[in-house]
Amino acid sequence: MNHKVMKLALSLFAVIVFPILGFAQEAESRRCWDVPPPANQQQQGIDERIDQAFKPIANCWEATVFYEAPVPEPFNLPIVLYLLIGGAVFFTLVFGFVNIRRFPLALSVVRGKYDDIEMADDPDHKEPHSMKAEVEMTDDGDIVQTIKDEGHHGEVNHFQALATAVSGTVGLGNIAGVAIAVGIGSPGATFWMIVAGLLGMSSKFVECTLGVKYRDIDKDGTVHGGPMYYLSRGLSEKGLGGLGKVLAVIFAIFCVGGSFGGGNAFQANQATTQITTILGLEGGATRTVIGIIMAILVAVVIIGGIKRIAKVTDKLVPLMAIIYILASLVIILAHFTEIPAAIGMIISGAFTPEAGVGGVAGVIIQGFRRAAFSNEAGAGSAAIAHSAVRTKYPASEGLVALLEPFIDTVIICTMTAIVIVLFNMQGDFFQYGGVGGNVMIDGQAVNGVDLTARAYNDVLPGFNAVLTVAIVLFAFSTMISWSYYGLQSWKYLFGRSAAADLSFKLLFCIFVVIGAAASLGSVLAFSDAMILAMVFPNMIGLLLLFPRVREELNRYLKAIGKS
Repeated sequence: MNHKVMKLALSLFAVIVFPILGFAQEAESRRCWDVPPPANQQQQGIDERIDQAFKPIANCWEATVFYEAPVPEPFNLPIVLYLLIGGAVFFTLVFGFVNIRRFPLALSVVRGKYDDIEMADDPDHKEPHSMKAEVEMTDDGDIVQTIKDEGHHGEVNHFQALATAVSGTVGLGNIAGVAIAVGIGSPGATFWMIVAGLLGMSSKFVECTLGVKYRDIDKDGTVHGGPMYYLSRGLSEKGLGGLGKVLAVIFAIFCVGGSFGGGNAFQANQATTQITTILGLEGGATRTVIGIIMAILVAVVIIGGIKRIAKVTDKLVPLMAIIYILASLVIILAHFTEIPAAIGMIISGAFTPEAGVGGVAGVIIQGFRRAAFSNEAGAGSAAIAHSAVRTKYPASEGLVALLEPFIDTVIICTMTAIVIVLFNMQGDFFQYGGVGGNVMIDGQAVNGVDLTARAYNDVLPGFNAVLTVAIVLFAFSTMISWSYYGLQSWKYLFGRSAAADLSFKLLFCIFVVIGAAASLGSVLAFSDAMILAMVFPNMIGLLLLFPRVREELNRYLKAIGKS
């Protein structure tokens, strides 16, 4: 009976949602492709020409993915956000507030308290799909940001997985993305961003548990995991193999797009913006040249297999993250007396936003878009990385993974938001409700990363130079990470061959250049849409497979003597 109900629910979803999306695409195509040429088209530089070619693609894809539900305001949110929020709330409830109740347990697991139990023989459990207890990591020259710390036999323990995952997650989403959310959506967007982070902890728990449960191992010991595998294999176990394969393919396509967008183009764009700002460079082919240089460095690592650069970055990124967090704390403490007022603005703005920010729905959209972009909860990308952890209990890694949205969004993103709110307490520097990711300061359009830099430099003069180094390192590190996510999805689609490997990496490097040259508005539209498009196939799979997660959680709790 339960199986029939699930099939019926899925059928209704397909019948209702996907035609709506198709209609949206058809209706919006007449508008989104209509990008008027600039008045000085003949005098355009290479940067402007690339942006002009990329903009209609980005606009159309954004219009399709973010099609709003046909309901009255303020409930006219994009359908994808209803799916993201609804799924996260459902998992939070069905797992008894796992994001809160199991938080202390997650801390114990990541500290290694139960490592001996996890590594002990488990006669009552058979590893699925010929999974061996010992897992060898890939040694093909690819740098895997979230699993590259090599422990015993090339595996990673829970702490290493969390440390490197947070290192890979903390980056421009926390720096530039938050500034965009606050600048466009007002301080109230911070509130919804925190809500999204808390709810996202439950989604991350579910998807990373499934990622470990249904992971695959090559004969040479290379780990392959993520939604592609739990969608195809997990749903096959439920008699929905055909649907699982379709969803797996759709996810893989969107994940490749996500690696080109949020994991690549956005990173290149914001790193380039900060470089051009601090060096006073502008016009012509400046951004394209910087993009080419970054693309070459990325190519050296992911194509050439030269790990030295990535290893240097690997050491510096955590250091820069610590410096960024300490700087945030210094600025917040410097404005200690104003903190209550800033928090008041965040809470009140969540429900009564300022004029020009798109109402409550607009604030919610900005908060959830930026949170999803930063912590990727519900998108499924994290499951690709976490699948190589050393454990015989998938739920143990799910518990560890739920800490990521808390650290990334609830703590670090909130710090950035408070700094920006404190910077603009009196509304003297800019008006909330910008367009295309930009706000106006002194008659000049300022976008995400530049706004954050100005806010930090206001209290810590000269810190923008340090921030520039951090931004470039964060961007490079994230691009390397997402090249792995995208490559795994690409190989799922086209096979694990050398030709497939090289073709993806070349395309990935091309998007570094596109991202650097294009405008923030175009890159943001494309990147957000690609990341959140992954939610559609992934969340359907999570909603159908959550009983498997419950089984794994109960098995793990029994093993460690918890109830």
